[in-house]
Amino acid sequence: MEKKNIDWGNIGFGYVQTDYRYVSTYKDGAWDEGGLTTDANIVMNECACVLQYSQSCFEGMKAYTTEDGRIVCFRPDLNAARMVESAERLKMPAFPEEKFLEAIKQTVKANAAWVPPYGSGASLYLRPFMFGWDSIIGVKPANVYQFRVFATPVGPYFKGGVKPLTVRISDFDRAAPRGTGHVKAGLNYAMSLYAIVDAHEKGYDENIYLDSGSRTYIEETGGANVIFIKGNTLVTPKSSTILPSITRRSIVHVAKEYLGMEVEERDVALSEIDQFEECGLCGTAAVISPVGTIDDHGRLIHYAGFGPKIQKLYDTLTGIQMGRIEAPEGWIMEIE
Repeated sequence: MEKKNIDWGNIGFGYVQTDYRYVSTYKDGAWDEGGLTTDANIVMNECACVLQYSQSCFEGMKAYTTEDGRIVCFRPDLNAARMVESAERLKMPAFPEEKFLEAIKQTVKANAAWVPPYGSGASLYLRPFMFGWDSIIGVKPANVYQFRVFATPVGPYFKGGVKPLTVRISDFDRAAPRGTGHVKAGLNYAMSLYAIVDAHEKGYDENIYLDSGSRTYIEETGGANVIFIKGNTLVTPKSSTILPSITRRSIVHVAKEYLGMEVEERDVALSEIDQFEECGLCGTAAVISPVGTIDDHGRLIHYAGFGPKIQKLYDTLTGIQMGRIEAPEGWIMEIE
């Protein structure tokens, strides 16, 4: 299929309306068959539950063109499972995992001309999301829901591409104990907007949040998990309020099984972050972005940026995604 006439190497991380999106509606206790539409607009009542009480959840994933020309998605089954967990926590009806995967396939296939070519550095970002649709004025779950998937071609998540980031330890909290930090709820991201705008205004690329209980342990950023490297050991923060990143879980596997590294998933104290040699932020949008400096209220901790281990993890994971390196069984879903 002929690709769209786009300068693929210079697109940013923003929304570009593509040709098709998938829509399914839940009503009277069941999801309908669902299907593709060319209409990108959503019309709802002013009292829709999502507008009044933010009952929504979403996922983020990508479709790639591999070295041999195939279009693939990376571990979408984990996105499907995580969305079920998010829906359950928000008292929303779970969208069946098999239907989720079929929706992804239909959306990518219909927008194949928008999947950036191999080697461009760009990808087709996919946004599955679900929200309370009907009019709710009392505080309670909706009765009618929509599940949708749209696609948009994107470049690097951080402005200027992959380069060492400067981040700060935030004075704000991202998630409360026994709250919704472990699910991908829209409300979590709304809470982070003030902090990220403030960080950008002060010259930082991101915030790193601490646990809100003791404020002594590293949690994650507003949109990515954090990893640390010391010697041949990968260390990732472990907490019940951290979103379980699919990219982080994949990095852990790559570190162990492909690179022979030791892996520790544990509490990471703020007081020990100066003992690590490398640091990175990982997630679907950024894959791995190296951290050059963490500013802890004037205490500057410097890292190797794209150090040897971060570089190897990045090269191996993207190699798997792009088909240059053989993937573990079940990691790659081909769009036929």
